Amino acid sequence: MNDDPKKQPDQLIEDHEYDGIKEYDNPMPRWWLYIFYATIAYSVLYWLNVPGIGIGKGRIAGYERDVAQARERYGEIGAAVARLGAAEVEAALADPQRLEAGKKTYMTNCMPCHKADGGGSIGPNLTDAYWIHGGTIADRLNVVSNGVLDKGMPAWSTVLGPDEVAAVVAYVTTLEGTSPPGARGPQGVNADSAAAIAPDAAGAAP
Repeated sequence: MNDDPKKQPDQLIEDHEYDGIKEYDNPMPRWWLYIFYATIAYSVLYWLNVPGIGIGKGRIAGYERDVAQARERYGEIGAAVARLGAAEVEAALADPQRLEAGKKTYMTNCMPCHKADGGGSIGPNLTDAYWIHGGTIADRLNVVSNGVLDKGMPAWSTVLGPDEVAAVVAYVTTLEGTSPPGARGPQGVNADSAAAIAPDAAGAAP
């Protein structure tokens, strides 16, 4: 008996028929089957390696290592930012190069919510004397560094270094009083008169 399926196609026909259509039981190509078996073997090896069985310390250990490295890296940045004070911002205000760097940081990270001119969009107007979370330099540093998460303002100390935070706060300080067209209405407290006002029609934002 010849086992070559090409020479015995009738033996490959299944014993059922639908609307005159007969089905051939063609085997999968061997190269496809080998790849399929290889993926099964790899999945077993992968599963064993998750807790650390086999070569290396395992993927759980690798994840914990990466998390520890991230905490070490960004923790150091956050601690350095926390030590910033008015002196660092005032130094940046007196340095045109640092102000320009602060502007670039602002355009990259802050502009989508506060507009390029600082007039406010999703976020509040940064050009008037009214501040939701305090208008002192220390208050501004705090908001930029730690964010206001319930309002959508991220903690930029996890992304920016201390020099960048000081520079961007300095640049924001230069926007006060510029009165751009189409700016949002006042929100928060007037830093000059401490007179509280209600949020504008668009609602308070970070």
